[in-house]
Amino acid sequence: MIFRQLFDRQSSTYTYLLGDSEAGEALLIDPVFENVQRDAALLRELGLKLLATLDTHVHADHVTAAWLLKQRLGSQILLARAAGATQADRLLVHGERVQFGRRHLEVRATPGHTAGCLSYVLDDQGMAFTGDSLLIRGCGRTDFQQGNASQLYHSVKMQLLSLPGHCLLYPGHDYRGLTVTSVAEERAFNPRLGGDVNEADFCGYMNHLGLAHPKLMDIAVPANLRCGQPEGGAALPDEPTWAPLTCSFGGVWEIQPTVLEERLGDGADAIQVVDVREPAEFSDALGHVPGARLVPLSELAARAGELARERPIVTVCRSGARSAQATVLLQRSGFQAVANLAGGMLRWRAEGLPTEGGAA
Repeated sequence: MIFRQLFDRQSSTYTYLLGDSEAGEALLIDPVFENVQRDAALLRELGLKLLATLDTHVHADHVTAAWLLKQRLGSQILLARAAGATQADRLLVHGERVQFGRRHLEVRATPGHTAGCLSYVLDDQGMAFTGDSLLIRGCGRTDFQQGNASQLYHSVKMQLLSLPGHCLLYPGHDYRGLTVTSVAEERAFNPRLGGDVNEADFCGYMNHLGLAHPKLMDIAVPANLRCGQPEGGAALPDEPTWAPLTCSFGGVWEIQPTVLEERLGDGADAIQVVDVREPAEFSDALGHVPGARLVPLSELAARAGELARERPIVTVCRSGARSAQATVLLQRSGFQAVANLAGGMLRWRAEGLPTEGGAA
């Protein structure tokens, strides 16, 4: 099984990817709208097809990426029936299973933080994804979205802390940089729900937190009740249109060699090819892309003013590593339309594309 824990700094949200490598199928739990490119790139690089997104609840602090991922990757949207949301493809209830390849998640209803909270337990009970119902040494608040402290107490005790002690628990958020806990740890050390804490203790604690509402609540909740669809059915967020590009998991926009070769030209809006190798490499056995301009990486920041800001730039090196860093430097200098040549000159030559200089 493939497992990845991903993080959104703005909302301190964890997104979880679970995949079956043999079947090539995956699920995403609690994806964040702003991280769609990152998540799609990781799925592509791991060779996984996204079957579905699963939100643990209707979030109040970020907008889900469920709708956007469905538009881009064809994945289904899964959410609790009790959440009352529209646009979902499958409304989940307690006891259902969500399959991916040979593995599955068991759906457990854990209301209390909100009325529509779900937790997802892996088939072997080695991992559980608890959303905001159970956090690391804490739990979600219970003072809005039909929250109920008594209900949350029973949800956690019966559905989560009843799992085997070795079961690892992965929360929807953490604000201190903690990443994982276990059932045994939370039974013993959770100050709100562990040890000898009873329902009266818990409810007394939760009903007097006195917290301000999340800053994005008025935006996030209505959007998440539409599973993340922009208001009024707005179009997808803009992506680069000057060429077909893909974004790597590392956040670098890349252009494929054959696409670049088709777009080489001399017009006013033609792509600028910037080779960031050293001078000796520019004319070595690999040669260089026809019309490429040599600007070594060590000189790029100082010489960025020599490049036209109104024309797209493709950076090139031997393998694509140095040129990836070049895209970062150019973006810091204010260039918007920048991409890296995927695979560099090694791939350019391997695909038999024309070169200037170099060996036959």
